[in-house]
Amino acid sequence: MTTTATTPTAASVRLRASTALERRLGLAAGGYTGLGLLAGLFYRTLTHSRDFTGPTTLSLGHTHFLALGMLVFLVVLALERLFGLSQSSWFRWFEPLCHAGLLITAGALIVRGILQVVATDPTSMAFAGVAGLGHILLTAAVLVLFLALRSALTNGNPTLER
Repeated sequence: MTTTATTPTAASVRLRASTALERRLGLAAGGYTGLGLLAGLFYRTLTHSRDFTGPTTLSLGHTHFLALGMLVFLVVLALERLFGLSQSSWFRWFEPLCHAGLLITAGALIVRGILQVVATDPTSMAFAGVAGLGHILLTAAVLVLFLALRSALTNGNPTLER
Protein backbone atom coordinates (compact mmCIF):
# COMPACT_ATOMS: atom_id res chain seq x y z
CA MET A 1 0.00 0.00 0.00
CA THR A 2 1.42 3.35 -0.99
CA THR A 3 0.58 6.65 0.58
CA THR A 4 0.87 9.95 -1.13
CA ALA A 5 1.54 13.17 0.66
CA THR A 6 -0.95 15.85 -0.09
CA THR A 7 0.18 19.36 -0.64
CA PRO A 8 -2.01 21.91 1.09
CA THR A 9 -3.83 24.19 -1.27
CA ALA A 10 -4.51 27.83 -0.63
CA ALA A 11 -8.09 26.98 0.28
CA SER A 12 -7.06 24.35 2.83
CA VAL A 13 -4.48 26.48 4.65
CA ARG A 14 -6.11 28.17 7.59
CA LEU A 15 -4.63 31.24 9.18
CA ARG A 16 -5.25 31.83 12.85
CA ALA A 17 -7.91 34.36 13.64
CA SER A 18 -6.81 37.89 14.35
CA THR A 19 -6.83 39.06 17.93
CA ALA A 20 -8.50 42.17 19.29
CA LEU A 21 -5.08 43.84 19.46
CA GLU A 22 -4.36 43.04 15.81
CA ARG A 23 -7.73 44.46 14.78
CA ARG A 24 -7.03 47.59 16.87
CA LEU A 25 -3.60 48.03 15.25
CA GLY A 26 -5.17 47.63 11.80
CA LEU A 27 -7.86 50.18 12.61
CA ALA A 28 -5.20 52.60 13.87
CA ALA A 29 -3.26 52.21 10.62
CA GLY A 30 -6.43 52.84 8.63
CA GLY A 31 -7.39 55.81 10.77
CA TYR A 32 -3.98 57.43 10.37
CA THR A 33 -4.18 56.80 6.63
CA GLY A 34 -7.44 58.74 6.55
CA LEU A 35 -6.01 61.54 8.70
CA GLY A 36 -2.92 61.71 6.49
CA LEU A 37 -4.96 61.96 3.32
CA LEU A 38 -7.25 64.59 4.82
CA ALA A 39 -4.26 66.58 6.09
CA GLY A 40 -2.74 66.48 2.60
CA LEU A 41 -6.01 67.57 1.00
CA PHE A 42 -6.38 70.37 3.55
CA TYR A 43 -2.81 71.53 2.91
CA ARG A 44 -3.33 71.69 -0.87
CA THR A 45 -6.74 73.34 -0.58
CA LEU A 46 -5.69 76.00 1.93
CA THR A 47 -2.47 76.94 0.16
CA HIS A 48 -4.21 77.13 -3.25
CA SER A 49 -7.11 79.21 -1.93
CA ARG A 50 -4.65 81.70 -0.40
CA ASP A 51 -2.18 81.62 -3.31
CA PHE A 52 0.46 80.69 -0.76
CA THR A 53 3.81 79.51 -2.12
CA GLY A 54 6.13 79.81 0.85
CA PRO A 55 7.35 77.15 3.26
CA THR A 56 4.89 75.94 5.89
CA THR A 57 4.78 73.22 8.50
CA LEU A 58 1.26 72.42 7.32
CA SER A 59 2.66 69.89 4.85
CA LEU A 60 4.39 67.99 7.66
CA GLY A 61 1.11 66.92 9.24
CA HIS A 62 0.36 64.86 6.13
CA THR A 63 3.69 63.04 6.20
CA HIS A 64 3.67 62.52 9.97
CA PHE A 65 0.25 60.85 9.85
CA LEU A 66 1.21 58.62 6.93
CA ALA A 67 4.76 57.69 7.96
CA LEU A 68 4.48 57.60 11.73
CA GLY A 69 0.84 56.55 11.82
CA MET A 70 -0.01 54.26 8.95
CA LEU A 71 3.40 52.71 8.28
CA VAL A 72 4.43 52.26 11.92
CA PHE A 73 1.14 50.63 12.91
CA LEU A 74 1.25 48.30 9.90
CA VAL A 75 4.79 47.25 10.83
CA VAL A 76 3.79 46.77 14.47
CA LEU A 77 0.80 44.69 13.33
CA ALA A 78 3.14 42.42 11.37
CA LEU A 79 5.58 42.20 14.30
CA GLU A 80 2.73 41.31 16.66
CA ARG A 81 1.53 38.62 14.28
CA LEU A 82 5.03 37.16 13.89
CA PHE A 83 6.60 37.59 17.30
CA GLY A 84 3.78 38.20 19.77
CA LEU A 85 5.03 41.58 20.98
CA SER A 86 2.06 41.93 23.31
CA GLN A 87 3.48 39.13 25.49
CA SER A 88 6.03 41.67 26.73
CA SER A 89 5.02 43.98 29.58
CA TRP A 90 6.74 46.79 27.69
CA PHE A 91 4.26 46.64 24.83
CA ARG A 92 1.32 47.95 26.86
CA TRP A 93 3.02 51.36 26.89
CA PHE A 94 3.54 51.53 23.12
CA GLU A 95 0.03 52.32 21.92
CA PRO A 96 -0.86 55.18 24.27
CA LEU A 97 2.57 56.79 23.89
CA CYS A 98 2.52 56.52 20.11
CA HIS A 99 -1.05 57.80 19.71
CA ALA A 100 -0.52 60.72 22.09
CA GLY A 101 2.86 61.63 20.59
CA LEU A 102 1.65 61.48 17.02
CA LEU A 103 -1.55 63.44 17.60
CA ILE A 104 0.23 66.14 19.62
CA THR A 105 3.08 66.46 17.11
CA ALA A 106 0.93 66.51 13.99
CA GLY A 107 -1.65 68.78 15.65
CA ALA A 108 1.01 71.35 16.59
CA LEU A 109 2.49 71.22 13.08
CA ILE A 110 -0.91 71.70 11.45
CA VAL A 111 -1.96 74.59 13.72
CA ARG A 112 1.37 76.35 13.19
CA GLY A 113 1.12 75.73 9.43
CA ILE A 114 -2.37 77.22 9.29
CA LEU A 115 -1.11 80.33 11.04
CA GLN A 116 1.80 80.56 8.59
CA VAL A 117 -0.53 80.35 5.58
CA VAL A 118 -3.06 82.90 6.83
CA ALA A 119 -0.19 85.39 7.41
CA THR A 120 -0.31 85.40 11.17
CA ASP A 121 3.14 85.44 12.70
CA PRO A 122 3.40 82.18 14.68
CA THR A 123 6.58 83.08 16.52
CA SER A 124 5.38 81.75 19.86
CA MET A 125 7.77 79.22 21.32
CA ALA A 126 4.72 77.31 22.55
CA PHE A 127 4.47 75.62 19.14
CA ALA A 128 8.01 74.34 19.41
CA GLY A 129 7.38 73.20 22.98
CA VAL A 130 4.21 71.32 22.13
CA ALA A 131 5.75 69.69 19.06
CA GLY A 132 8.83 68.84 21.14
CA LEU A 133 6.63 67.16 23.76
CA GLY A 134 4.99 65.13 21.00
CA HIS A 135 8.38 64.08 19.67
CA ILE A 136 9.50 63.06 23.17
CA LEU A 137 6.42 60.84 23.48
CA LEU A 138 7.12 59.33 20.05
CA THR A 139 10.70 58.63 21.09
CA ALA A 140 9.47 56.90 24.24
CA ALA A 141 7.05 54.84 22.12
CA VAL A 142 9.87 53.70 19.83
CA LEU A 143 12.00 52.83 22.85
CA VAL A 144 9.32 50.65 24.45
CA LEU A 145 8.60 49.06 21.06
CA PHE A 146 12.24 47.98 20.79
CA LEU A 147 12.23 46.74 24.39
CA ALA A 148 9.10 44.70 23.63
CA LEU A 149 10.71 43.31 20.47
CA ARG A 150 13.86 42.40 22.40
CA SER A 151 11.76 40.69 25.04
CA ALA A 152 9.77 38.75 22.43
CA LEU A 153 12.95 37.61 20.67
CA THR A 154 14.73 36.73 23.92
CA ASN A 155 11.86 34.85 25.53
CA GLY A 156 10.92 32.91 22.45
CA ASN A 157 7.99 33.25 20.15
CA PRO A 158 4.71 31.89 21.48
CA THR A 159 2.89 32.46 18.19
CA LEU A 160 5.08 30.31 15.95
CA GLU A 161 6.21 26.74 16.26
CA ARG A 162 9.93 26.38 15.81
